[in-house]
Amino acid sequence: MTNARIKTDQGFTLIELMIVVGIIGILASIAIPRYLQWQAKSVQSEAKANLAGVYSAEIAFFGEKNRYSGFTDISFRVAGVNQRYTYRAVPTDAAGNPQPVEVLQPVAGPTADNGTYPAAVSATGFTATATANLDSDGTHDEWHINDAKADLLVPDANDAAT
Repeated sequence: MTNARIKTDQGFTLIELMIVVGIIGILASIAIPRYLQWQAKSVQSEAKANLAGVYSAEIAFFGEKNRYSGFTDISFRVAGVNQRYTYRAVPTDAAGNPQPVEVLQPVAGPTADNGTYPAAVSATGFTATATANLDSDGTHDEWHINDAKADLLVPDANDAAT
């Protein structure tokens, strides 16, 4: 009876096992890049939300002081401990004169400035930027917000593109 049982309990063949491993490899090769792209897009939504916060704070500050300014004056801070973007704005003095660029950078170090829309301030407007390298390649993710709240849905440069 023992010999008969041994012949029926054969298990998987090596070919069947390799087919399963191949299928898992194909699925992983599709799923992992999609997951990384989704992850980068979620980080982009963080930058857009922070820039929208900068916009709201700048508009409120302008209502009180009749000028735009930088992060310190408008009391803007990035929430959380995992800041990925470098944020830039131009503060002003009490007379409204532009000062050197104010930078909120992540702990990991600085990233390149936004080349399309640099941080700026004038008597009639402001531009604040967010820049990051999401996947350690040569492309930087760049966003900006200005007093017209224009173009926040379209990145200046997209590091999460397909």
